[in-house]
Amino acid sequence: MPKAVCIISGGMDSAVSAGLIKQDGYEIIAVHFNYGQRTQSKELECFRQLCNDLDVVERYEIDLPFFTQIGASALTDCTIEVPTNGLEDGVPITYVPFRNGIFLSIATAIAEKHSAETIVIGVVEEDSSGYPDCRESYISSMQKAVNLGTKDETKIEIKMPLVHLKKSEIVSKALEIGIELSHTWSCYQEEDLACGVCDSCRLRLNGFSQAKVDDPIPYKKS
Repeated sequence: MPKAVCIISGGMDSAVSAGLIKQDGYEIIAVHFNYGQRTQSKELECFRQLCNDLDVVERYEIDLPFFTQIGASALTDCTIEVPTNGLEDGVPITYVPFRNGIFLSIATAIAEKHSAETIVIGVVEEDSSGYPDCRESYISSMQKAVNLGTKDETKIEIKMPLVHLKKSEIVSKALEIGIELSHTWSCYQEEDLACGVCDSCRLRLNGFSQAKVDDPIPYKKS
C-alpha cells in the first residue's frame, strides 16, 4: 500500500486533505507542528483526535520553538494583536514567515525515511487569508526542490487536493467523506470557544453558511 505523509494542523482543510488521500488507498503518516502558535494545545488535541479517526499508521509531533523567537506574526507573538475586523489587504499579520516551506522540508525528511511517495498539504489558494506560501505555484516549486535535494531514487509528489476549492466546498467534501468536523479547530486566538471574528473563524463560518450546514464547534460570536 502506498504511503502519504500528511501535514495535519488540526484544522478543517488539512483534515479533509488527509481524508481524501486515505480514500485514494494510501496509508497515512501524520505530521503535526507545535510552533508556539496561540492555539497550540487545542490544535494538538484535534490532531490526536483526527489521527484516531483516520487510523494513521504513524504520527509525528514536531516542536519548532524558533518561530516564537522570530516573531513577526500575530500567531506566534502575543504582543501583536490578531486582527478581528475582516480580511486585510495584502499579506496579513497572521502570516508566519515561510511556515509551509519549513513544514514541507521536514515532511520531506520523514517521507524519505519511510519511502513515502506523496506529501499532502491542505493549502487553499482561492479562499484563504492571502498567505504567499499557500499558492499552487509555490508548492509546485517546492516539489521540484525537494526532489533535487533527496536521493536519486526518492520521487515525491506534493499533493494539494483542496487548492482550488472554496471553504463551502471543503465543508461539503468533509461531510461527504465522513470527516468529524467537531475534531477540527480554526480559530487563531482562542482554545475554549472560537472567537468568531478572526480571519480564520470568518472564513470557516462563511463556508459553513454557504454550505447551509451548522458548524459543530463552539463560538463566542458568530
